[in-house]
Amino acid sequence: MKDSPQDSFKINLSECRTNWDRRTKIRRGIWQCLCQPLYKLIPFRLSGLRIAILRLFGAQIGRHCNVQQRVDILMPWNLELGDYVALAHDTVLLNFAKITVGSMTVISQHTHLCTGSHDTSDPHFQLIFKPIQIEPECWIASRSFIAPGVTIGRGCVIGADSVVTKDQPSWSICAGNPCTRIKERIINQPS
Repeated sequence: MKDSPQDSFKINLSECRTNWDRRTKIRRGIWQCLCQPLYKLIPFRLSGLRIAILRLFGAQIGRHCNVQQRVDILMPWNLELGDYVALAHDTVLLNFAKITVGSMTVISQHTHLCTGSHDTSDPHFQLIFKPIQIEPECWIASRSFIAPGVTIGRGCVIGADSVVTKDQPSWSICAGNPCTRIKERIINQPS
């Protein structure tokens, strides 16, 4: 005898809720339906205009930053960039919680920073959010994934295609899936 779907399911996605307040729902609607599509069409050389739109929606962005075309930002009001930060094309910031990127940092193309996940032990699969902190002078190489709650230490390099699920130490070169420390990052002194 075959079980009915109600008897065999332990997960009930119909009860999964984000519990956004009305203000957040309105802001997200305006951003996703009106502003984000226009923001992505701004030509490559007009990063300043993209930054102005992000600031209008509450992003805190330092001086001389470069946000390239087709950077996908879910909630600009949960974004803080230091000075001289570069976000390369096709980077995705799923910032349900705050993403902080320190000064002099490069986030390379096709990188995903995700502050949201699901509680896998909850039968309703509820969303959980944890901030991401990337300290100054880092380089996150292309196609990397940074998971919720991770801190990348100052001066750290994350190699291409890495999956970062745990904090990474300062002045280290780290890579892999899962991402681990490979060696110390040593900066040559100018002669």
